[in-house]
Amino acid sequence: MKHKKCLGIWMDHSHANLIEFPLEITEVITVTSEFTHQAKMESLHNGELHMHNKEKQLQAHYYDHLADIIAGYDSVVLFGPTEAKSELFNIIKSKPTNEHIKVELFNSEKMTDNQRHAFVRDYFL
Repeated sequence: MKHKKCLGIWMDHSHANLIEFPLEITEVITVTSEFTHQAKMESLHNGELHMHNKEKQLQAHYYDHLADIIAGYDSVVLFGPTEAKSELFNIIKSKPTNEHIKVELFNSEKMTDNQRHAFVRDYFL
């Protein structure tokens, strides 16, 4: 039987913590959006429309990067306090190459690293 590759992602609009299962190593990979406060202030000098376009572009890059990572997994759980997980879910499911990936969403508040690890462990067990 083939071993399934599983991934838990706690995320919001600014960063995502990727936790592989099984939790043999407690290392967490963090992916950060490039739309920082500094980027917002710099683009705002060129006008509000420019700032929103820049935000949309950088947010799309953030989600595409996460979707590329997720493509290597069989089962993924997305959890976090914002709608970012739903936005990423829609991007994942819009790509025909991701049909094999089982993705579930859960709302959660801010969590410590230990709480995130426990959530991922409990979800996949």
